[in-house]
Amino acid sequence: MLTPRSHSTPWRLALGALASIVLLTGCVGQGEYDNLYATNRSLTARNKELERERDEARAALDLLRRSLGSGEGALTELQRQNAELRRQLDQALGSLRDLEAQMAGLSFGPLDEDTDAALKALAERYPNLIEYDSARGMLRFASDLTFDSGSAIVRDDARRALAAFAEVLRTPSAQRYEVIVEGHTDSQRISANTARMHPTNRHLSAHRAIAVIDVLGGLQVPLGRMMAAGWGEFRPLVPNNAPSGNTPRNRRVEIYLAKSHSTGTPSNESSSSAAPTDLSPDRTQPPQRPIDLTK
Repeated sequence: MLTPRSHSTPWRLALGALASIVLLTGCVGQGEYDNLYATNRSLTARNKELERERDEARAALDLLRRSLGSGEGALTELQRQNAELRRQLDQALGSLRDLEAQMAGLSFGPLDEDTDAALKALAERYPNLIEYDSARGMLRFASDLTFDSGSAIVRDDARRALAAFAEVLRTPSAQRYEVIVEGHTDSQRISANTARMHPTNRHLSAHRAIAVIDVLGGLQVPLGRMMAAGWGEFRPLVPNNAPSGNTPRNRRVEIYLAKSHSTGTPSNESSSSAAPTDLSPDRTQPPQRPIDLTK
C-alpha cells in the first residue's frame, strides 16, 4: 500500500537526477528536462493506478466482511429451524406413543355372532368396496373407491356403504365395541395441488380417517366411540412399487371393532349421580357471562 510519504518518491527521484546533472554540468539541457518530465508523469500515473487498486481491494474486503456477517445470520436461522423441526418430531413421537398406549388397551379379535354375521353380509353387499376380516373384526375399504385421488371427501357410493355400516354399529350387539378408523396410503408422492390441503401422505391418511368418522357421526354413531389414526405409507399390505410408489392395494381405510378395557366415562355423557343444583337465582351478585371456549 502506498503511503503519503511514498507519493513524493517520483519527485525526489527527479530532483535527485536533476541535482546530479546540475552539479556535473552546471546547467540542464532541454533533452534532460524532457526525460525527467516524462519519467515524473509515468511515475505519477503508476502511483494513481496503485491507489485505484488499493481502493478496489478495500471495497472487496468490506464486501467479504459483510458476506461473512450475513452467512453467520443464515447459519443461526438454519439452527433455529432445525431446533423447531426437532421439537415437532418429538411432539409427533409423543402423540404416536399415546396412540399406541390407547390401542394397547383395546382388544381386537373375533366379534359376537350377530355382529360378525351383519358385517359379513355388508361385505357381500359391496364386494368391490369392502373386505371383511372376521378373525380381526376389521372392515377394509378400498380408498380408490372411497375417495377421489388426493381427496379426503367421501364419495357417494362409499357413503351408502357407510350408512349400512352405521346401521350395524347401532344394533344392540355392536354397541359394546369401539370403532378404530385407520387411514393408509401408498408411497406415491403428494402432488403440489394436493399438498395445499394434505402436505404429506400421513396427513392425507389421517384426514381420510377423520372424514369417515365424520360421516358415521352424522349417521348417529356417537363420536365418543370412534378414534382416527393415519399411518400414511408406513403400513403397506404389499411392497410399494418402485420408483413411482403407485400401489392401489396399499391405499385403503381399515375399520376395527374393539372391546375397550377403559373404565372412563365419555365426555359427552353426564353422571346421573350428580348433586342437584339450586334453581333459585342469586340476586345478590350480577349474573356471570358464559366463557367463550372457541379457539
